[in-house]
Amino acid sequence: MSQATDIDSYKKITRLSDEELEQLWEKYLQDRTDKEVRDKLIVQYIYLARYVVGRIKVNMPPSFSFEDIVSFGIEGLIDAIEKYHPNKGAKFESYALMRIRGSIIDRMRSSDWLPRTLRRKIKEIKITTERLKQEIGRAPTSKEIADTIGMSEEKVLEILSCDVSVNSIYDKKGTGEDSVEIIDTIEDENSNRPEEEMERVDAKKELELALKKLPERERMLLVFYYHENMTLKEIGEAINVSESRVCQLHAQAIMKLRNILSTTRSERLSKSII
Repeated sequence: MSQATDIDSYKKITRLSDEELEQLWEKYLQDRTDKEVRDKLIVQYIYLARYVVGRIKVNMPPSFSFEDIVSFGIEGLIDAIEKYHPNKGAKFESYALMRIRGSIIDRMRSSDWLPRTLRRKIKEIKITTERLKQEIGRAPTSKEIADTIGMSEEKVLEILSCDVSVNSIYDKKGTGEDSVEIIDTIEDENSNRPEEEMERVDAKKELELALKKLPERERMLLVFYYHENMTLKEIGEAINVSESRVCQLHAQAIMKLRNILSTTRSERLSKSII
């Protein structure tokens, strides 16, 4: 299978069921020389390479294309499939993600596209920058760096623009037991905080218990309206009442639900005070 597989075509891939995928793995583990079966596994898991490529933050020159990064990732995926042993306890997806991102980062870091002379100049500028920072107690300007080195400001900026770094959100900061992956220091603004998640779970449980206390017809009406997204007219036809009656029942059910929830919270508050 070509390592330059078009990762954007993954949506066209026919997904196997869990049972079919398990059978495919069993067949491959019995004979790892079967390249046809291996290639079928690669196709099924190519989405993992896309996932990792999307999470690798890279500042790279034009000499590196998106396809290059993808091919590095697929190399890691192939390596993961060929070396995976389910008896070691790790899920394939977890193992593969590690191998894929490792392959991408290793390949890019080993590809030094800058001349040694330019590397030396970049290093000189960085050392000068750090020294000036210590001396003046702040980050030096590009002009101050240029004056210290004896170079034009434009040249300093030009050289720094060639400095390419490869960073992954899976890279670790710190050493030993205190090390932490960068991803663990990034706040997910779309997720709830632990205390918010606990409140959400508690509220869901309270609502479920409150719904069970409603009469069956009112409970069914709320399910139809909020879960099935049915209109009042459709609900009326389903439970054999007029649309206006459905509206009345809906208001009645909501009022009862509020009273039940209010009573439950008051009782819980009283218990916590006592």
